[in-house]
Amino acid sequence: MNIVTGATTALITPFKNGQLDEATYAKLIERQIANGIDAVCPVGTTGESATLTHDEHKRCIEIAVEVCKGTTAKVLAGSGSNATAEAIEIAKHAQKSGVDAIFSVSPYYNKPSQEGLYQHYKAIADAVADLPFMLYNVPGRTGVDISADTTIRLFDDCANIYGVKEATGSLERTVELLSRRPGLAVFSGDDAIDYPILANGGMGITSVTANLLPDLKSELVHNALEGDYKGAKEINDLLFPINKVLFCESNPIPIKAAMYIAGLTETLEYRLPLVPPSSRHMKMIEEIMKNYTIKGMN
Repeated sequence: MNIVTGATTALITPFKNGQLDEATYAKLIERQIANGIDAVCPVGTTGESATLTHDEHKRCIEIAVEVCKGTTAKVLAGSGSNATAEAIEIAKHAQKSGVDAIFSVSPYYNKPSQEGLYQHYKAIADAVADLPFMLYNVPGRTGVDISADTTIRLFDDCANIYGVKEATGSLERTVELLSRRPGLAVFSGDDAIDYPILANGGMGITSVTANLLPDLKSELVHNALEGDYKGAKEINDLLFPINKVLFCESNPIPIKAAMYIAGLTETLEYRLPLVPPSSRHMKMIEEIMKNYTIKGMN
């Protein structure tokens, strides 16, 4: 099984006049590839998957596969839902579309038990048994934490579950997981702590900031994976201010604003209930961005 590791980007989903902006989406992916990203992650939570139609969700996956075909970049596609049957449907579509792997956010709102989480993920894994599969744990957004015990149980029981995107913000969780299962691929899901997770044995990151600065994020990860921890930490420290401001409001509000300020998207559109950032936060984002060289900025 060829797993996906390294520097990956949680892609934003651009809209134009209320519709999916397919042309801009393809260009954003091409920019990621040109700047050294190992894999793109369409329709994760940063991609506003919760407010996309099923057809839009599937189309985003298809576009990512089309653009990455024939390149070194892989596709790690989002296939999450709080309904197991729906998550399975998306996962099967992703597999049929030719993705390299999938990741699936824990069910949100319904707050399943640990046994419920286990059965949910096992059902998805069994439905796409030949496809590499990552768990995605972000309790601050979903209201439920995939415990270390449940993560390890799934890793042990499902041959295609190879890792977890950890967005708990807890370094202790990463230490625990890797102390118990050194072969588990732990990805940093929090931009600010990419370096410490990688230095502890993490195999990659899925980054929001990489939408804007894919060159620096890919360099950070590749440095760490090659053993240059000093170089990786320097980049992580350099990125701290932008990482911080890009979470001044709920993700993906600030990163979409930053992409618009940079001229990387033509419009600044969200799906309700998300709205643009306050004028104060918009100015903060713009000021912090002046400290970085953003490749492709118009």
